[in-house]
Amino acid sequence: MKNVGFLIIILLISSAVLAQEKQEKIRWQQDRPLTWKDFKALPDDSNSYSANTNSGISYTWSYSTSSGTPILEHEVFSNFYPQLSWVKEIENEQYLLAHEQLHFDISELHARKLRKALEQYEIGRNIRQDLKRIYQKIEAERTAMQNKFDKETSHSEFREAEIKWRKFIQQELKKLQQYSS
Repeated sequence: MKNVGFLIIILLISSAVLAQEKQEKIRWQQDRPLTWKDFKALPDDSNSYSANTNSGISYTWSYSTSSGTPILEHEVFSNFYPQLSWVKEIENEQYLLAHEQLHFDISELHARKLRKALEQYEIGRNIRQDLKRIYQKIEAERTAMQNKFDKETSHSEFREAEIKWRKFIQQELKKLQQYSS
């Protein structure tokens, strides 16, 4: 009986892992802006907002000393998750879509910051902990900036603040152009 329970737990965990791996994502690309067709989740009617963008950063890394010199290889991605992003009926579609795109751009900005930090990282004795700490710091900054953006623009209601944020993010992306994907 214990074996059956154990098998069920393993199957549930495997299903969750496979679901995460198969989750649809759109990688950030300069020449591929979001469209409303990318927002595939059902709207959250309990939420007063007109749309929700679910985006984030992820990374993979490997470490080798086979050449005699320590080498760290890494990849960093900025992703948009269509199945977790939604839109309700809206009036000014272009303006709101630009707001949602800026959330994705903020994720890309932090992906570039992570790429830069990983390229500048000097391999130490605690590589796993070091990389985790670097990622957590940049992820915390990304989350804080997303929240600040929504607060200062009142979720796209304050157009003047929205325009300032658009300019700021474009300038910051340009500064880190060499770290684009």
